[in-house]
Amino acid sequence: MVGTIQNREQFLANIAKNLGGGQRTEGVSTPVYSFQPQYRILQDASQDELLQVLKEQCKSIHVDYFETTVNELGSKLEDIVQFYGGGPLSLWNDERFHQFGLQDLIETVWPNQSYDVHIWDPAKGQENIDRCERANVGITFSDITLAESGTVVLFNDENKGRSVSLLPTTYIAIIPKSTIVQRMTQASIKIREKVQKGEILPSCINFITGPSNSADIEMNLVVGVHGPVKAAYIIVKDK
Repeated sequence: MVGTIQNREQFLANIAKNLGGGQRTEGVSTPVYSFQPQYRILQDASQDELLQVLKEQCKSIHVDYFETTVNELGSKLEDIVQFYGGGPLSLWNDERFHQFGLQDLIETVWPNQSYDVHIWDPAKGQENIDRCERANVGITFSDITLAESGTVVLFNDENKGRSVSLLPTTYIAIIPKSTIVQRMTQASIKIREKVQKGEILPSCINFITGPSNSADIEMNLVVGVHGPVKAAYIIVKDK
């Protein structure tokens, strides 16, 4: 990751002083812990077993779960969008929509049904957010998917605005089966590997677990407080 750190040494020296010791600059290494459960949970699970874990977890996080194949993804997605009330629709500017055969659905089928389809365009600035606010359904792909918690990880950038998954009434995540990992530990490892390879990381990485909810008031769960009221995951089994 490319960046600039300012006043680091002064900051660390101040912490060391207040802890009552000097700052160590040599002989510092990451400790090796005797127990590392974060690596062992679901470590031997196959991709099919992780899929079942994810499916069960969706019941707990109020997510509607669907499975399909690449060939049937277009018709499945169309059915699900209609199930949630149709357009307006907001999507990322993501080449995977083309790679997964959704171009005709986006450019022909939905417009012929008079659905307003908005593709995120960085040149349009604030208009993107305004369109997301008016959208009924927002659709993105998941970059990494955590089986244990049912969390989708979204790599946002200038073509993949955060608002698409945040502002519409319903959020739909298309999840290639190959993106499913055990849990947060494995997702963090994948992100760290990108750093070690010198890849440019997304400007924002979001971990989203179902629709928005809160239990701040007397521990009563309220779903749909500050984001999508409903959420659905579509698993693409052969990708």
